[in-house]
Amino acid sequence: MNLNHNSYGNGPAIVMIHSGGVDSREWLELIPLLANFHRVVTFDGRGTGRSPAPEEPMDLVADLLGLLDHLKLDRVTLVGHSIGGELATNFTLSYPERVEHLIVIAPSLTGYPYSKVFTDWMAEINSLAPDIGKTVKCSLDGPNYRIVMASDYRDLLIEMHTQYMTRVFSEWRSFEVIWPQPLAIERLELIAQPTLFIHGTEEWSDMLGVAKEFERVSSIAFAKVEGADHMLTLTHAEDLATHIHSFLKSKE
Repeated sequence: MNLNHNSYGNGPAIVMIHSGGVDSREWLELIPLLANFHRVVTFDGRGTGRSPAPEEPMDLVADLLGLLDHLKLDRVTLVGHSIGGELATNFTLSYPERVEHLIVIAPSLTGYPYSKVFTDWMAEINSLAPDIGKTVKCSLDGPNYRIVMASDYRDLLIEMHTQYMTRVFSEWRSFEVIWPQPLAIERLELIAQPTLFIHGTEEWSDMLGVAKEFERVSSIAFAKVEGADHMLTLTHAEDLATHIHSFLKSKE
């Protein structure tokens, strides 16, 4: 297993999958709040943090399966943020026997038709490559980062984002992600695991559309964090921990 990973605490395992543009440090506030009752596993996705850069198209589901097998974790709770939520969803659909609970935080969704305002913003960010400074600024000027960029976590987010962009432009040899087929959006009703969908109120409108798609999950619960943006994992860790603990407690 060549992905950088760490474990904290003891108890039923929770595996945390971080967002794009950052690394596993985004969980620094949430780890101590969960590790009192759980074994919390964090890792840097391929090409982020201290994990190796991709040399070929990335199979993120296979990476996660390899990590669980390496750690001898047969059945876990998955907590995924943004693209980490997208990965957690795809993994649950591919290996349902390995997932006890699914928790997605402001997730992206494979196959979702994102709005023009969102795709235009992403295109503008990409057009600035490989100028790291301009790319980072354009990305973090997005309305979904307004709260965190006015918080004490501003410098950490800029640091993680800058390191991510630097590695993308200098080390990555492939940018393609291989997702399982059919696309997740076409199969959400197949998810049988108890699922929790959490998001902040300061987000792109697409998040409400993604949440609407998740209503097709048979055992779904929704939680909203007022005044939080896309990086609620940093700015609102206590709220997240409360929602996660309450959800898991209700499923005992």
